[in-house]
Amino acid sequence: MERIGHRATHDATGSAVRVLRWWPGVRRAVAALVLLVPTLAWGAPQDLPAALLPRFAEGVAALSSGRLDAAEAAFRAVLRGGGDRAYVRHNLGIVLQQRGRHADALAEFRAASRLDPAFGPARLLAGTSLLAMGEARAAAVELEVACTLMPREPAAHLQRADACERIGDVICLTDEYRVLVALSPASPEYAYRMGKAYLRLSQWAHERMQGVDPAAARLKQALGREHLEQGRPDLAEREFLAAVTRDPGLVEVHLALARLYLADGRWEEATRAVARALAVVPNSTEAAAVQALIAAARGQR
Repeated sequence: MERIGHRATHDATGSAVRVLRWWPGVRRAVAALVLLVPTLAWGAPQDLPAALLPRFAEGVAALSSGRLDAAEAAFRAVLRGGGDRAYVRHNLGIVLQQRGRHADALAEFRAASRLDPAFGPARLLAGTSLLAMGEARAAAVELEVACTLMPREPAAHLQRADACERIGDVICLTDEYRVLVALSPASPEYAYRMGKAYLRLSQWAHERMQGVDPAAARLKQALGREHLEQGRPDLAEREFLAAVTRDPGLVEVHLALARLYLADGRWEEATRAVARALAVVPNSTEAAAVQALIAAARGQR
């Protein structure tokens, strides 16, 4: 996972203060993100007035150790003292989020985004708070921006996938898991979730085709494939024939019929099905391969 703002910063005395890597109470998918972010390229504690640096460092240390009262007091003191910066608002938002005060946290994350529109972590945690508040559609908007600002951060894509699933946007859901698999190709969990998303997308597409045109050729083709998977070649043949009757240009359906006939020893019908495929795409290597299989099978009779 990409680490966000994980370098050390320094307090006013020059001692290193390591920013927080974990915090309880936030969704697991985001828990490994580093979201105390005073050291991102677009905002560093050094742009605070010197008098506020020790107080800011106290807040970071307190939040790192789970002392939420001290952390909140420190960050609010920095804000009152003229340190209204995106990362200060963001850190205060984390404190409030940990306390379950998601509406207040959201206000801070949005303030951080106004101060620095390129500050992706605030968009990400705004989305998680909106999800916790049951506002999945608004969360999806925030998380889309987070994904744009942090395209290689898996947590942003995981949270957007969650939002998309809640609002029933299966296209978005599938897209996000495709990104996650590309980012982490060795992750079996992401591959599994992408497979589930594709199944849902397939079901959604079938239902949509059914609603638009119950006799659509592609719907018949899909039904034929399902029957084949279920071990019902008789029903598959019926649906495939209906598909090519509706649209004779479906080369893959002609070839599916040819393979079905070949498996059943119906050589003449298989040959005619391949001929129909070649009539549509004369140079089809797949059709030529099926034609060779038919010839070989007939020669072995």
